[in-house]
Amino acid sequence: MNLRDDVRHGLRIGRAEFIRSLRGYLGNTRRLVGLGIAVLFFGGNLLFALPAAYVLGLTARSVTEVPFFGPAATAIPIALVLLAMLRTLERIGSIEAEDLVLTAVHPRAVVLGLITAEIGRLFLWFGLPAMAFAVTFALGLGSPVLVVTGGLVAVPLICCTAVWGYAGGLGILRLLRRLPGVHRLLKAGGILAMIGLVAASQFLGQYVVEEGLSIQRLLAVFTFEPLVEYVALAFLGTPIAQPTSAWSVAVFGGLLALIPVGLAIATKQASTLWFTDPPNRSTSNQVRTSTGGFTAPQPFAWTKAGRVAWGVLVRGRRNPQELSHLLMAVFFVAPVGMTVVQSSNDAIGLLVAGMGVGLGTYLAGATFGLNPLGDDRPQLPLLLLTETTPRTLVRGRLLAGVTVGLPVAVLVPLGSVLLGTSLTHVVAFAVVSLGMCLAAAMFAVGIGSSYPIYEEREFWGTESVVPSTLVMLGYLFVVGGGTILGLIVTWFAISGNLVVTPIFVVGFGLYLLVTVGVSYGAYRYAVRRYRRFTVE
Repeated sequence: MNLRDDVRHGLRIGRAEFIRSLRGYLGNTRRLVGLGIAVLFFGGNLLFALPAAYVLGLTARSVTEVPFFGPAATAIPIALVLLAMLRTLERIGSIEAEDLVLTAVHPRAVVLGLITAEIGRLFLWFGLPAMAFAVTFALGLGSPVLVVTGGLVAVPLICCTAVWGYAGGLGILRLLRRLPGVHRLLKAGGILAMIGLVAASQFLGQYVVEEGLSIQRLLAVFTFEPLVEYVALAFLGTPIAQPTSAWSVAVFGGLLALIPVGLAIATKQASTLWFTDPPNRSTSNQVRTSTGGFTAPQPFAWTKAGRVAWGVLVRGRRNPQELSHLLMAVFFVAPVGMTVVQSSNDAIGLLVAGMGVGLGTYLAGATFGLNPLGDDRPQLPLLLLTETTPRTLVRGRLLAGVTVGLPVAVLVPLGSVLLGTSLTHVVAFAVVSLGMCLAAAMFAVGIGSSYPIYEEREFWGTESVVPSTLVMLGYLFVVGGGTILGLIVTWFAISGNLVVTPIFVVGFGLYLLVTVGVSYGAYRYAVRRYRRFTVE
C-alpha cells in the first residue's frame, strides 16, 4: 500500500479507537461520576487560571516578560515525549483485535491510527484547558490571531513528539520482551526516582527561600534557546512579536523532517514487536509443581478466614505489581517527613510514632481492601461455587490487610523509643493503632466493593488491576482525617492536657460512633456485594 492509503486507513483506525475511548468514558454511570468530579476539580483551578491569563495578556509588553516562557517552551516538548512513551507502555503498545487489523492494513496505518487516537484523547484532557488559557491570554493581549498562529506552531511540535515518543515506547517494550528481568529493575528505579522527586520537591522551596536563589536563574540553565525562538513564532502578528530568527526556521524545518523519519522508525519497531514471538528461554521440559506456598502457617491455619488471608498475602507477594497503588501514600508522607526532619529533638519521637500509626492504618485498608471484587476477578467463578461464606472471604481480606498494616503501626512507635518517646506513649499509640487498623480495613472493603475495577492495564510490560482513583482519594480523605483526629485526642490524653467537658464527651462520642458505625456498615455492605455477585 502507498502512503496515501495508509493515511486514509490510519485516520479511520484513529477515529474508531477514539470513539471506543469516548464510549468507555461515558458508558458507565460510576465513571461518569468520577469524570464529573475530575472536571469540577480541574475546572475549579481553571477559574483561577483564566483571570490570571487575561491580566497577563493585558500587561505583557514582550515575549521575555511572560513569566517562565523560556523554561516552559523547553520543558513542554520534553514532557510530551515522555508522556507519549509512558502512554505507549501503558496503553497503546498494541491494538484491539490486533491479528485481524494487521491482516487488513499495513502496520504503518495502524501506527498512524494509534497515534492519532492518542493525540485526540490527550487533547480532551490537556488541549482544551490549554486552548482556553491561550484564548483568554489572546483576548487580554488584544490579538485573537494568536490562537491561529499558536495552533500552527503547536501542530508540528505535537506530531513530532507523539511519533518519536511512540517509537521510544515501542523500543522499550521490545527491550522488556528480550530481557524480562529488566522490567523489574525499571520498576524499582522508577519507584525510587518518584520517591526521590517527591521528597526533593518538599525541600526545594525552602532551599530557594533560605539561600535566596532565583528561580528564573535556576531554570535558565535548562532553557534551549532555538526551541524557545521557535515557540515564539506563535506571537507573529501580535503586539509582542519578535523578529524571526534563523534558529526558529531551522527548528521548524527539523520538526517537519523528523516526523516522517520517526514514523518510519515507529513502523519498523511496531512490525518487529507485533510479528515476532518473544524469545523462549526455557530449556527444560520439567513440569512445574506447586511448592506449597498456600499452606497456611500458624496462627493463620486456626480459622478458615485466616487461611483465606494467607492466600491473599501469598498472592500479593507473587504479584507485587498489584500493589502499585500504594505509592500514592508517598505524596502524603513526604510533607510529614519534612516536618519530622525540621522538628526539634523533643517532638521528633512523637511525630515519628504518629507517622508510623498513620502509615500502618493506611496500609491496613489500602493494601488489599480497595478493590476486593476486582482483585478476586480471576477466582470469582470458584468463589461463587465454594462452600466458604462471603463473610469468611471478606474477613480473610480484612485480616490480610491488618497483617500488613498493624506491624508498621506498632513497630514504628516502638522504634521511636530510641528518639526519646516514653514507653507509656508507645503503649498508648499501639493500643489505638489496633482499633484504627481494623476500622480502616473494614471501611476499605466497603468503599472498594462499591466501585470495583476489573479491567487489566498493561504498565511496564505487566498486566495488573488497580483500584479506582476516586476510591483511593475517598479512602485517603476519610481514613486520613479520622486518623489525625484520633492521634490528636490520644496525644492530649497521654500528655495530661485533656480537659473532659460535656462538649468534648459529646464530640468524642460522636467521633467513635461515626468511626465504628461507618466501618461496620461498610463491612456489611462488602459482605452483601459478595453474596449478591453474579457472573454474566
